[in-house]
Amino acid sequence: MTYLLNSVDWLLLWNIVYFTVLVAVCLRIIYDTGSTSKTLAYLLLAIFVPVAGILIYFSFGINYKKRKIYTKKLIEDEIFLQELEERVHTYSEEMLVAHDGTVQGFQELVKLLLNDGLSPLTGGNWVKLLVNGEEKFPEVLQALSGAQHYIHLEYYILENDTIGNQIKDILVQKARAGVEVRFIYDDYGSRSIRGNYVKELRAAGVEAFPFHKVHFLLLANRLNYRNHRKIILIDTKTAFVGGINVADRYINPPTETKRLYWRDTHLRIDGPGLYYLQYLFFCDWNFASGKLLHPNRKYFVAKPVPNANTPVQIAASGPDSPMPTILFSMLQGIYLAQEEVLITSPYFIPGESILQALTVAALGGVQVKLLVPGISDSALVNAAAWSYYDDMLNAGVEIYLYQKGFIHSKTMVIDGAVSMVGTANMDNRSFELNFEVNAVVYEAAIAQQLRDLFYQDLRHADKIDLEKWRQRSHVKQFFEKLARLLSPLL
Repeated sequence: MTYLLNSVDWLLLWNIVYFTVLVAVCLRIIYDTGSTSKTLAYLLLAIFVPVAGILIYFSFGINYKKRKIYTKKLIEDEIFLQELEERVHTYSEEMLVAHDGTVQGFQELVKLLLNDGLSPLTGGNWVKLLVNGEEKFPEVLQALSGAQHYIHLEYYILENDTIGNQIKDILVQKARAGVEVRFIYDDYGSRSIRGNYVKELRAAGVEAFPFHKVHFLLLANRLNYRNHRKIILIDTKTAFVGGINVADRYINPPTETKRLYWRDTHLRIDGPGLYYLQYLFFCDWNFASGKLLHPNRKYFVAKPVPNANTPVQIAASGPDSPMPTILFSMLQGIYLAQEEVLITSPYFIPGESILQALTVAALGGVQVKLLVPGISDSALVNAAAWSYYDDMLNAGVEIYLYQKGFIHSKTMVIDGAVSMVGTANMDNRSFELNFEVNAVVYEAAIAQQLRDLFYQDLRHADKIDLEKWRQRSHVKQFFEKLARLLSPLL
């Protein structure tokens, strides 16, 4: 009997302690989480999934943006910073005038990126579209081999495989020849190189640092705050940016027909368009390495490319950003569209703002087409995405499911005039939780190439029929609605 009473006492004490902790956690969620939908999702998780819900919140839900864990102020001198801001604004205004015909109709997008992120509109660029790894990697290997002064790399995934080792060999060779080589890798995404690969680079003189040192991969409480950027900068001449990581699976050998086809998109930018990418690298480098790399002319004087004049601007955001710049740039692009919006995204969980923008555009007569994977690597993400399709289909948005393989491109083409290519998916993780970067190109030629590519991809996609879509089973629709409740956390 005494044992029974003691057990009851302990159970009562446990319940009191747990209830107190639960109330404290709920108060913290309400106070610390900015998004209403995320707040509700974490509250539901904490209340209805005992213990595990609280652990998930503390593992993935802490608002590091609010707590300013990422302090990456590159310029400490406030007077110089103010002068620099004035110069950037003056330069961008001059570029707006010089490219009035090209940028016409999208001045609001230019000014948004300028005012929100201090991202200059640059001219004098040569831009090349690179389709899949089989086009990207030969260009990258050739450009790296020609480096004379410095190489800066920043990647979410770089794997210890054939292409990864080809790049490693060039970096080692260049570092031994006296070229400055700096490499930032995401410690989670690039976990296959954490051992001997990085040791070999450092032994040759390459400065290599993880963006976050992850000690316990399964329990790391910053996995939400990953560096998803893919940037290469060479000699203040050439930059690469886009969706293609460094791994063999991004290459589609014509002889290996049984392997999953990987469809992705990247850009090469020669000229002043690399300025802001260099700025991002400096910020990330100073944070990741703990060293202070000072900006100077060696890294920030890029000559315009002769006979090339493509206007380029960079949209970047992450947990260090006061505003979700990439989300705002996409919204602005959709709202400025007059005729057509073409979107490709491997992970599409748009949230209410993107959903409303696409719905308004479609109802207003703009042709809106969305290309997403038919083959996905996550049933939960798929279900959450499907929960948004009904509203968009009803508004006239055309949705296509890619069937040839896995589509990993992250692109948007607006009115055949402006295009966005980068690392950001259309989901909360890219808009709020990860460090992302997109290139915005204001040139009809590049936009037309991407537009043609989009319609080529549609040949390998199935269009969703609204009537058939409505015939999904009630069980499936219920699961999708449940997944939508968790969409702010996916």
